[in-house]
Amino acid sequence: MDRAQERPSGQRTGKAARPPAGRPDRLTAPEAELELLVHGVGGTTPEKMLGDPRTVRITGDDTAAVFRRAEDTPEGEGARDEPVREAYVWCNLTSGDRSRALWLVLLPFMVVNLAHWMRPAAAGRHRTVRLYGLLVRLAALTLTVLLVAAVCEVALDLVAWQCAGVHDCVRRHSWLAFLAPDAPAPFGRHGSWWSLPGRRLALAALVPAALTGLLWYLSHRTWSAYESHQPMSHDPEPDTDRSALAMPGFWYGRRLVARLRAAHTAAALLTVAAALAIPAARFDHQPGGPAALEAVSRLLTAALPAWAALVVGVVCRRGRSENRLDQRADRHLVRLLPLGALALLLLTAVYAGWARPGWRSTGRLPGDPAFGALMLAQGLLIVALAVVARCLYRRTPDPRAGMRGLGGPAVALLACALGGVMSGGLAQRVADWLDGTCARLPGPPLLLTWQASTIPPVLAVLLLLAAGLGTHTARLARAERARVRHEHPGEPEDPVRTRAIAHVRAMAALTDRAPLVVAVLTAATLLLGGVALTGALITRKTPDGAARHTFDALQAVAEISQALGSWLVGLGFVLFVTWGRRAYKDASARRSIGILWDVGTFWPRAAHPFAPPCYAERAVPDLTWRMSTWTHRTKGRLVLSGHSQGSVLAAAAAWQLPPSVRGRIALLTYGSPLERLYGRWFPAHFGPPALAALHRDVACWTNLYRPTDPIGGPVRVPDDATPEVDHAPLQDPLVYGRTPEHPLPAPILGHSDYQADPAFARARTRLLSRLRPELPGPRPEPQAPG
Repeated sequence: MDRAQERPSGQRTGKAARPPAGRPDRLTAPEAELELLVHGVGGTTPEKMLGDPRTVRITGDDTAAVFRRAEDTPEGEGARDEPVREAYVWCNLTSGDRSRALWLVLLPFMVVNLAHWMRPAAAGRHRTVRLYGLLVRLAALTLTVLLVAAVCEVALDLVAWQCAGVHDCVRRHSWLAFLAPDAPAPFGRHGSWWSLPGRRLALAALVPAALTGLLWYLSHRTWSAYESHQPMSHDPEPDTDRSALAMPGFWYGRRLVARLRAAHTAAALLTVAAALAIPAARFDHQPGGPAALEAVSRLLTAALPAWAALVVGVVCRRGRSENRLDQRADRHLVRLLPLGALALLLLTAVYAGWARPGWRSTGRLPGDPAFGALMLAQGLLIVALAVVARCLYRRTPDPRAGMRGLGGPAVALLACALGGVMSGGLAQRVADWLDGTCARLPGPPLLLTWQASTIPPVLAVLLLLAAGLGTHTARLARAERARVRHEHPGEPEDPVRTRAIAHVRAMAALTDRAPLVVAVLTAATLLLGGVALTGALITRKTPDGAARHTFDALQAVAEISQALGSWLVGLGFVLFVTWGRRAYKDASARRSIGILWDVGTFWPRAAHPFAPPCYAERAVPDLTWRMSTWTHRTKGRLVLSGHSQGSVLAAAAAWQLPPSVRGRIALLTYGSPLERLYGRWFPAHFGPPALAALHRDVACWTNLYRPTDPIGGPVRVPDDATPEVDHAPLQDPLVYGRTPEHPLPAPILGHSDYQADPAFARARTRLLSRLRPELPGPRPEPQAPG
C-alpha cells in the first residue's frame, strides 16, 4: 500500500485537514503557551517542522498556511507539558511555482531593486534619501530600455534588416524567405508584400512588443497576488532609531508598483516605436523625399520624446509612502500612459510600413548612438548615486556596513553591467548564428560587440577570485585545526575529524568575504566597461602607418574574445533551458532554484516593477495577523521562533505588531543572517540602531548560532542595559568523538537542525520564563571557557 494512503485523511502538505466549523483553534490549558515556527530558505514541510506525520492546517491556503500537530488541536488529547507549536510554511511563495525558474532572465531587474534598499542609514536626511531612491529608479528604467533595445536589435536589425536583405542569409534560413526582396509574389510582382524594408521592420517589431506585453502581464499578475495583501493598520511610531520596517505602509507598495509598471511598459513600447521610426525618418529626411511622409515623421519624432519625458516625470514622482497605508489608485495614469505609448507604436508601424520607392536595407540600423547614450546615462547615474551614498554614510558612519556605504552603487553598477553583457552576448550570438562563417552581415552595433567580448575576461576574474578565496580558506582551515584540538582537551586525537571540522568552519567564514567579492567585481566591471567603450570608439576609425600593426593585433584579440563570448552566451542559454525544464518536472530542483529568490526577493519592488515579486508582502502580514489575533484572544505567551531567512521574516513581523503586542512577544532566532548579511548590506533597515530598537521593543530575544554556519551569526545588538541577545556559540558537532551518549560520530550540522541541540530547548524555556516576570527564571548556565 502507498504510504500516502496510510496517513489519515487531510494530513499531507497543502491538503491538511481543517478544524470543524465553529470550533476555534484555542488551547484548553489555563495559560496558553505558543511557539510559532518560521522556516528558512529552501522550504520544508509542516511534518518536518513539527516532528509529527499528523498535522492539521489551522489557517491559510495552499500557498502559505499555519499548521499544528493533530494532538494539539481542541479535538486532540496531547499533553501540555511544553508549549504548543505552530509551523508557518511559506515555501510555496517562492519555490512552489513552476514558472519561478523563468525569472532568472530578469536577474538584472532584481539586482537593481536590491540597490534601492542598500542605502546607508542617515537620520534626518529625507531629501537626500529621496534623491537616492530617485537615482535608483532612473537606473532601473534604463535597464528596461536596454533590454527592449537589445531585443529590437536582434529582431529588427539583425533579422529583418540585415539577414532578410541578403540573399545568402535568406537561403540558409528559409523561414525568412517571405521577407526577401526577391521572394515570389502573386500577380507577377517582384517581391512579396512584406519585402519592403519598413514592413519587415514593422513585422519584426512584434517580437519586442510581445516581450513587453509578457513583462506587463507577469508584473500585473504578481501585483494582484502579492502587493494586494493589506497589512494590519497601526499608527506610525515616532522613534527615529526604529527601522522603516515598522512603518504601517512598508509592506503595501501597491500604488507605487502599479505606477512604475505603467511607466516601464510605456518606456518599452516607446523604445520599440523609436527603433521603427528612426530608420524611416532618416530616409524621408533625405533630399527629394516625400513631403507628406516627412511631415508625419516630424510629428512622430516630436511626440515620442514628449511622451518619453512624461514617462520619466512619472518615475521621478515621489516613491513609496511608508508612513501610512496608501490605498489610492492612479487609475487614469496607469491606463493612459501605456495605452498612449501603444497608440504611438501603432502609428509608427503604419508610418514605417508605407511604401517608399528606392528604400533598400543596407548596412546596419543606427543603433550605436542609442546604446552609447544608454551606457553614458547609466554611468552618470551610478556616479551620482555613489556621491549621494557617500554623503549619507559620512552622516552616520558604520564600520560594519558593506563597502563603507557604497554597496548600493556597486550593486547597481553590477546590475547595469549584467544587463549590458546579456544584451551584447545575445546580439553577438544571434549574429553569429545568422551569418554562420560567411561574414557577410555587418553584425550588431560595435558597442554591443565589445560588451560581448568582456564575458571571457569577467569569467577569468571570477576564476582568479575563486582561486584566491580558495587559498585563503585553506590557510584559515589550517589555523582552525589548532583551535579545534584546543577545544577538546583530553580526548584522543582524530586528524580526519579535526580536518573536517576545521574545513567546515573555514568555508563558513567565506560569507564575510562578500564585500571583497563585490568590490573586485565592481572594479573589473568599471575597467572592462571602459575598455569596451574605448574599443568601440577606436574601431570606428582605422589608424594608418605604424599604429596599424598594433591596431590589427588588438583587433584580432578582440575578435577571439567576441567569438568566445558568443559561444559562452549560447552555452549559458542551453544550461538555462535545461535548468528550467528540470525545475518544471522536479520539485526538489524547483525548491533549490527558489533559494535564490528567498534572499533576493525579500524586499518590495520599489525600483523595478518587472523584478520578481516580493514574498514578504504576503508572509509578513500573515505572521502579524496570526500573532496579534492569538495574543488578543488567549492572553497567552508567545515565542516567535525563526530559522535563517525565517528569522528575518520574524523580525519584520515583530516590527509590524502594535507596541502593546510587541512587548509581549519573545523572539528566538537561530542561524540568523540579521546582522551578518542584512545588517551589513542593508544598514538603513537592519543596522545597529534598528536592531537595538527591536531588542528594546520585544519582551526578550535570544539568538543562537554556530561557528560552522555559513549564513547565521551573532546579531551584535549594541545595548548594554538589557540582557545580551547572543547566546555563546553552539558547539558543532555536539561531541568530538564517540561517547556512551553518542556511540556513533555526531554530524556537523552547520546551518541546519538547530532544534536538535539541547541549548535550543533551554533557550526557549528561558524566554517563556522571562515573559512572566512574577516567576523566577532559571539560573543562567555557566559558559564553558573559550
